[in-house]
Amino acid sequence: MPPGTERNDAGGDGDAIPGRRAVLEALRARRPLRKILIGRTTHGGTIRDILEEARRQDIVVQFVDGRRLDSLTHAARHQGVVALTSFRPLVSVEDVLAAARARQQPPFVLVLDGVEDPANLGAIIRTAEGAGVHGVIIPKHRAAGLTPAVAKTSAGALEYLPVAQVTNLVRTLDELKEAGLWVAGADPTAKDVYHRTRLLPPLALVMGGEGKGLGRLVREHCDILVQLPMRGRIASLNVAVAAGVLLYEVVRQMETGGSQ
Repeated sequence: MPPGTERNDAGGDGDAIPGRRAVLEALRARRPLRKILIGRTTHGGTIRDILEEARRQDIVVQFVDGRRLDSLTHAARHQGVVALTSFRPLVSVEDVLAAARARQQPPFVLVLDGVEDPANLGAIIRTAEGAGVHGVIIPKHRAAGLTPAVAKTSAGALEYLPVAQVTNLVRTLDELKEAGLWVAGADPTAKDVYHRTRLLPPLALVMGGEGKGLGRLVREHCDILVQLPMRGRIASLNVAVAAGVLLYEVVRQMETGGSQ
């Protein structure tokens, strides 16, 4: 079974996408769905939208007991709705760069070094998609994969944002450099402050994992390191929050032409 996916009991392997918003966005993105499971007591405006979209696309809808939804999604909060589909296909790094070329834009890539919490990964993917990132790169080992919990937290963003999974982040950073990208890593010990540093695509923004931050070799392969200044007593921000700050700093600089 590919990393970051789970086996469900609906027949065959596949992702269980939990949550009303995530399922609705999967439908709107025309992601191939095998069926949609809805709790018998579930209702509301979003449910009506899901039913209407499923009808238009001729997707089977089955009303089931809530315990079945619980068993499919494990710890993920499903809000009474789960979509069953084939595995979310991972892409290559070249596919991520090709996505930028297709939009005729300089590449803007987010690299995550060991983010282990699925909630953080999902939140980061949601923010990255909103910021116009062309793709996210994650490691295969010692990091969260694309689980149902990640899909739920991403609130549908995973349907639109390419994700590549690699075995060697250091080698990948070298490949990105060869493709012309500037590699900027977030590090609380860095001398340069993020909003005083030029962060414009072609750019790979690298975020470290919870607690450990960037690995030594990854840090050494960054072209520049930037920090978010902390004015209080804690040493750092949650990685999803920090990623949001830095991603939208890039957006700000893209709109204004550089740092200030």
